[in-house]
Amino acid sequence: MRKILFFISEDWYFWSHRLPLARAMRDRGWTVVIVTRVSEYAEAIHGEGFQLQPLRFFRRKIQFPWLEMASFLEVLHVYLMHRPQIVHQVAFKPVLYGTLAARLVKVPVIVNALAGMGFLFTSTRKSIALAKQIALILMKALFRTRRVYMIVQNPEDQATMLKKKLVPPGRLALIRGSGVDLQQFAFRPEPEGKPIVVMLAARMLWHKGVREFVEAAKAIREIKGPDEVRFVLVGGPDPENPAGIPEEQLLAWQKAGIVEWWGQRKDMPQVLAQAHVVCLPSYREGLPKVLLEAAAIGRPLVATDTVGCREVVRPGFNGFLVPVQDPDALAKALLRLVDAPQLRREMGQQGRKIVEEEFSQDIVVRKTLALYREALKGKGYAW
Repeated sequence: MRKILFFISEDWYFWSHRLPLARAMRDRGWTVVIVTRVSEYAEAIHGEGFQLQPLRFFRRKIQFPWLEMASFLEVLHVYLMHRPQIVHQVAFKPVLYGTLAARLVKVPVIVNALAGMGFLFTSTRKSIALAKQIALILMKALFRTRRVYMIVQNPEDQATMLKKKLVPPGRLALIRGSGVDLQQFAFRPEPEGKPIVVMLAARMLWHKGVREFVEAAKAIREIKGPDEVRFVLVGGPDPENPAGIPEEQLLAWQKAGIVEWWGQRKDMPQVLAQAHVVCLPSYREGLPKVLLEAAAIGRPLVATDTVGCREVVRPGFNGFLVPVQDPDALAKALLRLVDAPQLRREMGQQGRKIVEEEFSQDIVVRKTLALYREALKGKGYAW
């Protein structure tokens, strides 16, 4: 039996980012196992014909040492039980724990995907410095084996991996993003009339630039009234993340009339279609899926000139880039688009073309399957 195991922290993330890849493997006759924390997608995952292995102890944030040991032993037990030919692990903690477990079980092909360097590598806190050094040591120890392949989403993360010698060049692949479904996120004209809707859609984390978005909204409010422009936050709070914004703060901003908070939404094509401009002033990304989805439906983008965002936004062509943590520059860029309907339409059309040519779901799945095939071939296993 040919079996592939996907290890992803949260079931919603698997559903939004790796479902097309799992379907492609299923359609090629592979047994697909999803290892994840289950919140609301168990029925949907079973409905696809996948095997679901819920995790009870695993958490994204670091816990007490004995709880971390319980988490790892749980992962190891799952790998021993299934003994797949391929494991595909996504995000920092699953990559570390999963790689160790897969090496102990002697899984032939270990594929790791880091969608960005995460809080550990983006934080400037001094208290994080030691953890960062320990993480780099562990990564070097775990990844430098012929069975481990690494996927990164942008050239800058690729260069970092090579510079720090975490993975040999021959086992490091650049596959940009998880792909956009061009039919689901079909091109849609922007809403007619006013107010203009400026939207930030992401998990509600400080390092997504939410504070800067709110400050920019305040500045623009002094120029434009609520009948002219609305500012919308879309996304749920993430209390387990050290950078999570408290729900009380989000509600306070909404009560003050600065922004609207729409919370977590599953109907993102319809949500993004309500925007005139989509904004992501993040401090660092892997490759932001929301910017690709917004571009696909024809919305101009404003993002920070940082890793990941630079892959999507071509300044002056499909949007604007502004400095990180600069709400004044962000406000100016947003105002340019608020006041220029023709420019918005032109940038939206150009953004759609970029996604069609470079970031479609079919492109990403095809490149990932090619990596699986070559990795298995190199180990003497049939594809």
